[in-house]
Amino acid sequence: MSEHALDVGLADFAQHVLEESKRRPVVVDFWAPWCGPCKSLKPILEKLAAEYGGKFLLAKINSDENQELAARYGVRGIPSVKAFIGGEPVDEFSGALPEPEVRAFLDRLIPSPADELRQQADAARMAGDLAGALELLAEASRLDPGHIGVRLDAAEVMLDLGEADEATRLVGSVPDDADPRVAQLKARLQFMGAAGEDEAALAARVEANADDLDARLKLANLLVAAGRYEAGMDQLLEIVRRDRSFGDDIGRKTLLSVFNLLGGGEVVSRYRRMLASALN
Repeated sequence: MSEHALDVGLADFAQHVLEESKRRPVVVDFWAPWCGPCKSLKPILEKLAAEYGGKFLLAKINSDENQELAARYGVRGIPSVKAFIGGEPVDEFSGALPEPEVRAFLDRLIPSPADELRQQADAARMAGDLAGALELLAEASRLDPGHIGVRLDAAEVMLDLGEADEATRLVGSVPDDADPRVAQLKARLQFMGAAGEDEAALAARVEANADDLDARLKLANLLVAAGRYEAGMDQLLEIVRRDRSFGDDIGRKTLLSVFNLLGGGEVVSRYRRMLASALN
């Protein structure tokens, strides 16, 4: 048996499948000793687990001995193969597929070299190393020039840097329906276009005159464009509190646009409550 394949049961399912899938894909093979097709599929899976050298873990579950797990994950026939990533099932197939089809199934799960560089770039970006993130994304683009995710990742970094022209070029190279992030990035670019000045100058204007609502609005737009949503929404709330009539209620209207950009979640819910309080 390969070190990248092991037998799993109810007692160690959480450890070897749910937790391990947060580090790499885990492919779960539900089988039974009496199942003929299982005997054809099992050696293919074990061979590929060894060949892929740890890029995924093969977890083999005897469904007769682990009926609770089989029922929990909706196994109605065997062999049944389910892939887990991040603690959740993300893909599956039933029956004994030929090796090329199993290999194609695995290749959809396993990050490509370009995707691995994207993950590293995201970590660099989160750590504040935007230059390092761009270098990693440039390398990812050389490996896979047509990778849409790489282009959009780079556009996000360019927005962080305030480079609207380059971000616009990158976003414009991706079809609108290719990725949900396209619409979000275009919205952020609109906010950046509405700012018109650099952050330091706008912050200085607000510091000098708390009632300079034009500067607050431009600063809010700039912060939202940079992905600093809460800081931007704080400025918009302050506009609402100071003067609802400013710019034909532009503070509230822009805040609603940010809510639409973010789509939902705890932060949006919190700021909706704060807006409601400010309007009372």
